[in-house]
Parts: sequence; structure tokens; C-alpha cells
Amino acid sequence: MGSKTSIHVTRHPSLWQGLGGLLLLLLFAVSCSESDDEEADEFGNWQARNEAYFATLEDSLSRGGSAWRKIKTFTKDEKTATANTDYIYIKVLEQGSGTASPLYTDSVRISYCGRLIPTVNYPEGSVFDATYEGSYSASTTGVVDNVVNNLRDGVATAVQHMHVGDRWRVFMSYQLGYGTTETLGIPAYSVLIFDLTLLDFVSGSESFTPWGSRQW
Repeated sequence: MGSKTSIHVTRHPSLWQGLGGLLLLLLFAVSCSESDDEEADEFGNWQARNEAYFATLEDSLSRGGSAWRKIKTFTKDEKTATANTDYIYIKVLEQGSGTASPLYTDSVRISYCGRLIPTVNYPEGSVFDATYEGSYSASTTGVVDNVVNNLRDGVATAVQHMHVGDRWRVFMSYQLGYGTTETLGIPAYSVLIFDLTLLDFVSGSESFTPWGSRQW
């Protein structure tokens, strides 16, 4: 038998490192592309999806019983026929003990969680702003004090029909929300969904009792 020939393979570190770096760059590019695609899918065809979602609320109203209501925006004449997008749809989550409702010039103390419509990654809707985290609790929630006429039309419409202690889920069209432009990270044409609680309201020059000093 002949003698065995030894074959020596010389590895060039710089070449292997270069190939490894190229592979990492390719993997990173694919990952970024997938993330971009997911984000695009999340908000793809957003206007049409929001309009379709809002249209389904009429069915919720007809099938939901007394817990559901439809209220026309205060900016439109109640006697004039207008589109469904000029209304808010509300579902009563809790009924308060108050008997009066705020006026347009009153100041309200509210607690809320604002969400977008459900999507694949956010089946309950992505939260864009809230005064509390997780489940609502009246004893731990934060609050916002504001004049009714400073609120979005949909929210302003809701609070003018609420009593102290009411907790509603309010659905408003983008026409009564942030409209056709992206605002504060909220995509254009977004239906807004608020779990909204009216905690108190005052009129004129009256002031609220500091929230931290309240008694339960």
C-alpha cells in the first residue's frame, strides 16, 4: 500500500469572520423585513377595517339589550338625519348612583383606558392611553380633570350623558376622535374605544377635592 498523503487545510480567520458577519447581516435584514411586514399587516388597510368594525356596532346595539345605547354627537342637531358616524355607541359596564350630568362648560374628573380596534397581535385592542394598568379599580386608578369642551367630541358627548359613578365602554368613529391624520401615535382613521368612568364633575369656578384626599 502506498503512503497516506496528509492534506492540510489552512483556514483564514479573516475570511471566515467576514462570511460570519455577512450571514449575521443577512439574518438581521430578514428579521427586520419580517418585523416591517408584521407592522404593515397590523395596520394594513386600516381605514376600511375601522369603518367595517364601526358598522358592526349597529348589530351589537340591536342584540345587546338595554346595556347598549346610541347617542348622537352634541355637535349635530338631534332632529337632523345624519350618518351613523355622527353617533357614539356605548355599553354600560357599571351604573352609578348620581342623577345629574355635566354640561359642556363643566369640568369633569374621569378615569379611562383608551384602545384601538382588535388586531391579530392585540385581540383586545392596543392601549394607547390609560389612567390605570390592568383591571380597573376605583381605589387605585389615576384620574384626569378637564373641561368638557376640551375633550374629543366623542368623549365630550359621552360624559354629558353620564352620571357620577357610571362606567361605560364608548365606541366612537374616527370622525369624532382624531380624524384622518395620525395623532400622538394613533393611526389616522382609528375608531377609538374608551372604558370611561365619570368620577365627579364641578361647574364654573368650583374646584375638585384633591384625589389623594378622597374617602372610600
